[in-house]
Amino acid sequence: MSPTPSTELVILRELLAREPGFMSGAALAGKLGISRVAVWQHMEKLRSQGFEFEAARARGYRISRRPSELHPTFIAAQLKGRARDFSVTLLDEIDSTNDEAARQLAAGRAAPFVVLARRQTRGRGRLGRSWHSEANGNLYASFAFRPHLAPARMPTFTLWMGVNVCELIANICHTPPGLKWPNDLLFDGRKAGGMLTEARIDADQIRDLVFGLGLNLNSPAGTWPAELARHAVSLAEKTSAPLDPNHFTAALIGRVLMAYTEFVDGDYLKTFADRWNRLDLLRGHHVAVLQGGKRVAGIAAGVDDSGALLVRSAAGGRPHRFQAGDVTLEK
Repeated sequence: MSPTPSTELVILRELLAREPGFMSGAALAGKLGISRVAVWQHMEKLRSQGFEFEAARARGYRISRRPSELHPTFIAAQLKGRARDFSVTLLDEIDSTNDEAARQLAAGRAAPFVVLARRQTRGRGRLGRSWHSEANGNLYASFAFRPHLAPARMPTFTLWMGVNVCELIANICHTPPGLKWPNDLLFDGRKAGGMLTEARIDADQIRDLVFGLGLNLNSPAGTWPAELARHAVSLAEKTSAPLDPNHFTAALIGRVLMAYTEFVDGDYLKTFADRWNRLDLLRGHHVAVLQGGKRVAGIAAGVDDSGALLVRSAAGGRPHRFQAGDVTLEK
């Protein structure tokens, strides 16, 4: 059973549903079953959180200003369809959103849900690498699920999610990023985001699954640490304008939930390889793959339906398949 929405959530949903029109205080009071004075008090609370409301005599209210920072209730108010019941938690600071999502799953929290943070103190990517996670308008999100799938299904999960995140960014920002196998989002060779999927396996089933996404959303140019300045980029830099973080996050939740459902149902296999290959930044380029102490060089030839990277060596023959490894572009 879905939890009862808060009063502020209902107010925001009702006002958003009527944009650009107004909704009367009497109609809001009737919808909520409270007095108009109580409605005004809840709107004052929202004003203290960064909202402004335009009031017009005999017409009512509409939202005139939205918060510029992440606001969990406003994110929830913009969710549609099946995503309306998606639970959103926003933390000011956490060690890692992936770790926090795993802890909450282990404690029995009902899934699905998403953990967001304004800042991470121990954000990380693949192979334990640290992820720069300051409170500078970027997005740090971890989505938690209980899929109960066979572990053999998982090698394509991060790649499939990457396809969907890239397509969402292209739709919102009108500038498509590319994908560097297996988990990086790049613009012109500069990293805009990274993904990290972690799972707990019980009795040959994936019990808990956490999909983490770090995305450089609104960090201004010139604010990166010196060691990242040449290699990192934000969506705001690419679009030359800041993004609405709450609108983007709500759209992201909807897209991730849709992609997850398609993954669990198996429907994604019909389009996965083709969609990945359209976004693939390695395909056709000389690459080197490091896997343990082994190094293989060749030309990247896309991925197969299992998500394995295909690399053709100069000697010819069947391509090498890699389910894991560290890839670099060769000059």
